[in-house]
Amino acid sequence: MASTSRPSTFDGLSALVTGGSRGLGLLLSARLAQRGCRVTVAARDADELGRGADWIKERTGTTVSTVVCDVRDRDAVESAVRRTDSRQGGLDIVIANAGVIQVAPVASLDSGAFDDAMATIFGGAVNTAMAALPHLQRSEAGGRLCLIGSVGGLLAVPHLLPYSCAKAAVGTLGEGLRAETVGTNVSVTTVHPGLMRTGSHLQAEFGGRSAKEFAWFSALSGTPVVSMDADRAAERIVRALQRRRTRLVLTPAAHAAGVAHGVAPTAVTRLSGFATRFLPRSPTGEGADGTPRDRIVQGHRIDSPLSAWAEKVRSLGSRLNDRAVRRYNQEIPGPPTSA
Repeated sequence: MASTSRPSTFDGLSALVTGGSRGLGLLLSARLAQRGCRVTVAARDADELGRGADWIKERTGTTVSTVVCDVRDRDAVESAVRRTDSRQGGLDIVIANAGVIQVAPVASLDSGAFDDAMATIFGGAVNTAMAALPHLQRSEAGGRLCLIGSVGGLLAVPHLLPYSCAKAAVGTLGEGLRAETVGTNVSVTTVHPGLMRTGSHLQAEFGGRSAKEFAWFSALSGTPVVSMDADRAAERIVRALQRRRTRLVLTPAAHAAGVAHGVAPTAVTRLSGFATRFLPRSPTGEGADGTPRDRIVQGHRIDSPLSAWAEKVRSLGSRLNDRAVRRYNQEIPGPPTSA
């Protein structure tokens, strides 16, 4: 990441970023630090937070604060917000970025997958927003709240249904909060990124025929033109925050998909149904070792042999995505385990 010395309206402001230890959240934290913010990074894993803070220090020359926090826990979020406000002498910017990604056909999921997605993505955004708003309202610079949604919240994406449902709720939350904070000291910006090269495929969870699901997801999310460089996405999000924009949709594909769904939702839904035919089907029965073939497996644990088709698909975009893993603190300590 190139350093910048240009003046910024963010100089001296205090910022809190949830889910900020890796991927997009890490890049957002670094961009804010570059602009002179006193940044606090929140995430669940203390070791990962430490590596993320070192990453930011190495690339920006700025030291950030860290706080261990599970956004699903309302009390923990409120504590993290209070600590940040107290330690930094106020709170001016809050970005709710924490989330999970589950990739599987709905036939391979149960209601628990929806509960997990809603608790982390939507519940985390609600906990963060509700805890932060009173502090942001006291900001002398005018508080800024940013909620990270997704193109998956603008239309239902096949094999990402729990994620899409939760992100749709985040989008509604952002629009509602923006309407209810009009005329106050706080602005609310909702961001809907499309596919980004963040290396998140190793952290995502895969069900059904997990190796094939991993293949198409990691390939598509790393393919140039279709996906976006995560560092460039972070820069655009920070600029939107500076300008207090209401909404930002990233990538031309995401923008086109959102517009098409708004204009012709039935046609888009039928097209999604057609696309689903080319995705892996949900398996039945058990694997050779007697374990259910449709269990959820995290991406970094998938090391089983792929079919020639799956390997070919994955090779299309995996190189750029694998590079993002190394660049944005997505690496998992220890060797992968077969799935």
